[in-house]
Amino acid sequence: MSQVCSVCGKRAQVGNSVTTRGRAKYLGGVGTKCTGITRRLFKPNLQTVRISTENGTHKTVKVCTACLRSGAVTRVVRVQPFKIVKD
Repeated sequence: MSQVCSVCGKRAQVGNSVTTRGRAKYLGGVGTKCTGITRRLFKPNLQTVRISTENGTHKTVKVCTACLRSGAVTRVVRVQPFKIVKD
């Protein structure tokens, strides 16, 4: 379960790797030809982050970057930035 997002469940997907050769017609060639199709894996972009859970504890999980950008998880704040002390 190392390649699975712990928030949305995104995992590796199977697709095709298409190999072509030749020059495109709009560039003056006779067109590109398919010379081979092999199976490949599209892996998610997973990052290991420390998050805060609902009960206040911290946990290290693997999260995809789409969940990080959308704000689906709250990261642990270690140091509050720009803390102003009033005299």
